[in-house]
Amino acid sequence: MSTLSILADNIRYLRLKQAPNLSQEKIAEKLMISRDSYAKYETAKYTPPLDVLLGISRYYHISTDLLLTVDLRKYKLEEMLNLPDNRILLPIKTDSLGENKIEIVPYKAKMGYLKGYADPEYIEGLQTMSLPFLRNGKYRAFPAEGDSMPPYKDGTYVIGEYVERISDIKLGKVYLLITRTDFIFKRIESVNKKSITVKSNESFYENYEIPFSDLWEIWQHAGSYSPQELEIIDFASEDVKSMLLRLMQEIKELKAAIKN
Repeated sequence: MSTLSILADNIRYLRLKQAPNLSQEKIAEKLMISRDSYAKYETAKYTPPLDVLLGISRYYHISTDLLLTVDLRKYKLEEMLNLPDNRILLPIKTDSLGENKIEIVPYKAKMGYLKGYADPEYIEGLQTMSLPFLRNGKYRAFPAEGDSMPPYKDGTYVIGEYVERISDIKLGKVYLLITRTDFIFKRIESVNKKSITVKSNESFYENYEIPFSDLWEIWQHAGSYSPQELEIIDFASEDVKSMLLRLMQEIKELKAAIKN
């Protein structure tokens, strides 16, 4: 689908869904253009000039990037985070019980994620899981591979909670940082004017800076999950961890009793 077609479908959808009583004539008046011109934008016959496009964006409070690149009919706007710099859109998925669905970025898919993270359809295609104690916020699970995320073994998934603003970063806490080229699992040493300084848990690694311009996503470490061993590891709350371990033990005992 072309950019012009996406834009036409989006502005027609927004007018009919968000303001069902808003006629083409009324929106044209607000944009200070003729109804005939506006109608041609909704039917993809003409491309609106930049000032009109900005006017539509401001009226609906939706970035121009999303208007031009994302088919908004496929998503519930109230369940999305329209993130800074017009870069990405994060759908907040829930299951039938209302629990957050946590997308799982698969192993061997680092480059695919770095290329597709800005595409809601790519994110929507990821497998998901739900953890009932992670309800408020937006979470995602990333694979720990090799030495990239010590002390985790291969096969473990590191779960992060999305951080919208750099000003929300907490010094001394561990974050999963998505940059232009890599996943970086580090502790935040300082937030500078144009960069952040990170440090490793291993003392033999030196601190280094990541420019804001290279930083695409920030996820605060919330815990980890090992599907091979079917266990939840090192979540921040010891009470939660204790509860989960006790629950898993009870399940094992119940399964053993059933077999006998």
